[in-house]
Amino acid sequence: MTDVAVVGGGPAGLSAALFTAKNDLDTVVFDTDKTWLHKAHLFNYLGIESEDGTAFLEDAREQVDGFGVDRRQGEQVQTVERDGDQFRVVTDEDDLAADYLVLATGANRGLAEDLGCAFTDEDVVDVDVDMETDIHDAYATGAMVRAEEWQAIISAGDGAAAALDILSKEKGEHFHDFDVPDDAE
Repeated sequence: MTDVAVVGGGPAGLSAALFTAKNDLDTVVFDTDKTWLHKAHLFNYLGIESEDGTAFLEDAREQVDGFGVDRRQGEQVQTVERDGDQFRVVTDEDDLAADYLVLATGANRGLAEDLGCAFTDEDVVDVDVDMETDIHDAYATGAMVRAEEWQAIISAGDGAAAALDILSKEKGEHFHDFDVPDDAE
């Protein structure tokens, strides 16, 4: 059992995991390392002058690991389904229950389709501004929700939007993850 299950370990998935774990929600990330970021070099990511995509992923993984994310590297999700008020995430190694589900599988929309998420006329997952699908507490991010605008920084923002919506639901009010200089180590 976990609070948040994230399927996908690219910018969207790791961003969602960072926000939820940093704010004390148990978070599991299933990461098969098939992100397009390995083929990228970042010149257009705010705050980064120039960084190889693989190096960026290593930094991002280290950051989420530091907040206690249970990152299941190489563990492929076979199915996701609604199970009462929770989600069931099935892999070859585990059968996990989660209160919230964040899908961050790039342009692979198969799990969203299997879950029964609505799609738009452009054949992308239909989400609201907070990245929530028509299935309560299930979120879709990144290339799953856009026909062509596939950028790492957009995907990271999608993951953050999903996480802030989850945190707002958990806290019962709008939540803003805003740190001040005194929060720094």
